[in-house]
Amino acid sequence: MKTNSTIVVLVTAKNKTEARKIAGELLKDKLIACANLVEGVESWFTWQGKTDHSTETLMMLKTQQRLFKKLVAKVQKLHSYQTPEIIALPIVEGSGDYLQWIDDVVTKE
Repeated sequence: MKTNSTIVVLVTAKNKTEARKIAGELLKDKLIACANLVEGVESWFTWQGKTDHSTETLMMLKTQQRLFKKLVAKVQKLHSYQTPEIIALPIVEGSGDYLQWIDDVVTKE
């Protein structure tokens, strides 16, 4: 397995309930190996021409790059936001055992 095929996907949700629902569905579909939920993230942004802010729950999702498009489609289906944050960051280094675990757990499609 190549290290650069493993990614962390960041998704913000309106609250912990929504984040749990999304994470649970992604796990059920084997689109992610793990989700970390961080409550109380203060987000500041421009939306529809105005500066706005909210408190959200951040999801840090570990998966394989090959599953990103399916993950995006699933999140968009479940998410309450019109334009949810869904961004992927490469994992450039990591424990070999952990990276292998991610690859073993997610779908092989």
